[in-house]
Amino acid sequence: MDGKKVIDIQGNKCRRGVAYAKHEMLDPRRMLTTSILVKNGIYPLVSVKTSKPLPKPYIFQALQEIKKTTVNAPIEMGETIIKNILGLDVDIVATKTIKKRIK
Repeated sequence: MDGKKVIDIQGNKCRRGVAYAKHEMLDPRRMLTTSILVKNGIYPLVSVKTSKPLPKPYIFQALQEIKKTTVNAPIEMGETIIKNILGLDVDIVATKTIKKRIK
């Protein structure tokens, strides 16, 4: 690297390795998985994930926003829980169906 410019990449065995290394050096992103509190559900938490990889520097800010969130059952797998978190065009999506608790 020379500042923010990639000069050379070595050790890769395919072209995809070059693209991955460049992306990892210039704009690293990660899928985020966690859970959100559920009210009136048969389980107290619903597992969630990002709809696409999130820029790595925003992971802890996203976790803080998610921590503030509570949802009411029922929840369907694939349901968007938080739309466009932090204005990054990334949604937080349920990865499990949680039925409503019958009293």
